[in-house]
Amino acid sequence: MITWGCQMNVYDSGRMADVLAPLGYAPTGTPDDADMIILNTCHIRDKATEKVFSELGRLRQIKEARAEAGHRTILAVAGCVAQAEGAEILARAPYVDIVLGPQTYHRLPEMVARASRAAGAVIETDFPVEDKFDHLPEASAPQGLTAFLTIQEGCDKFCSFCVVPYTRGAESSRPEAAVLSEAHRLVAQGTREITLLGQNVNAWHGLDGTGKPSTLGRLARALARIEGLDRIRYTTSHPRDMDDDLIAAHAEEPALMPFLHLPVQSGSNRILAAMNRRHTAEDYLRLVDRLRAARPDMALSSDFIVGHPGETEADFQDTLTLIRTVGFTGAFSFKYSPRPGTAAAGAPNQIDEDTKDRRLQELQSLLRDQQAAFNESKVGQTVDVLFTHPGRRDGQIGGRTPWLQPVHVPGPQSLIGQIMPVRIAHAQPASLSGTLPESPDDPIAATLELEIAVA
Repeated sequence: MITWGCQMNVYDSGRMADVLAPLGYAPTGTPDDADMIILNTCHIRDKATEKVFSELGRLRQIKEARAEAGHRTILAVAGCVAQAEGAEILARAPYVDIVLGPQTYHRLPEMVARASRAAGAVIETDFPVEDKFDHLPEASAPQGLTAFLTIQEGCDKFCSFCVVPYTRGAESSRPEAAVLSEAHRLVAQGTREITLLGQNVNAWHGLDGTGKPSTLGRLARALARIEGLDRIRYTTSHPRDMDDDLIAAHAEEPALMPFLHLPVQSGSNRILAAMNRRHTAEDYLRLVDRLRAARPDMALSSDFIVGHPGETEADFQDTLTLIRTVGFTGAFSFKYSPRPGTAAAGAPNQIDEDTKDRRLQELQSLLRDQQAAFNESKVGQTVDVLFTHPGRRDGQIGGRTPWLQPVHVPGPQSLIGQIMPVRIAHAQPASLSGTLPESPDDPIAATLELEIAVA
């Protein structure tokens, strides 16, 4: 399984592995050993389709070499590029056996059977009437101490630059009972932190036990009552769907982490209107104020697009002003690139690449300064770290703070799976260092030096 793109694609890849397990499939270390290779693709970035064809060319050589050795290899393309470019994939890469969109992977066993029985490719890129989650096996492979859980898919917003409504379909929400059931299974398998996923996750409105639409705030409260689930996160949110109940949940539930990814895209009201975001910069700033009033230690990250068609220098400066006003801990920032079929792709006043490059560099420099300032603000504080894995060096373990900062600590692996306080002593632009507070129960741990690397 080769996975590109967002956390939802990571979750989808895991569920595809789950539906294939009853057929006898298990993960392999390399494509050279695989009886089946699945490319789970993303269509958000520029030249995503060409990246897929480049990888397919490499995999074709593996498939042909295995065929010469007497081994059949099923080659499948899944995800958003498959949804958007299915016919093109089969035309340019006829050696592909299966093309499936993100709403049809519950049918993968049937597709494998059809591909094995007959010559020619199998393509499934319709939006099925049935909910794929109703057809997925309840049993799933353990994800570990941290886990993703998809609760919502699709988008009804139709931003001018975005292909998600065309590749993932309309907004749909899993029922509350199904989400809670999967969360209980994950916790029983050892998960202590769950990240809820959705294209617009805070638009989740799954039906509750009475058959009425619920809210993400109510779902967060229900998840917080699961014994052993210590941390809850969610991504990605849309400003228009941050309601009062969800903001209140941040104030009421300690398990709901004080870190929120809330894409704004631009600080210019003129460009926000052209993007069809349906909120203004002032709306966004008021929302940030309400979030920080509810949870004073709330940290935010965001998405930014520079060089959207028609963006002037004044529009770009408005974005920098918004960034300075909010103070972000990080961001995903990109140059605008046309996505076929979207409104902005054919818009007039496209911005030249040199201008987009300059603006992106200036924006990212400001964001790096803000990240460094956020790191500096932690000096002298004691923060909780959930340790989840061995560190990069021998004798280290790694984890994350409530604000998603990755942490690497010299210490025994017996601490993995625990949440422990860390006193921050020093800050660098991309790292922190500190000590574990003294503990009468653990005098050795009290002397450990900590190295905290912040992505």
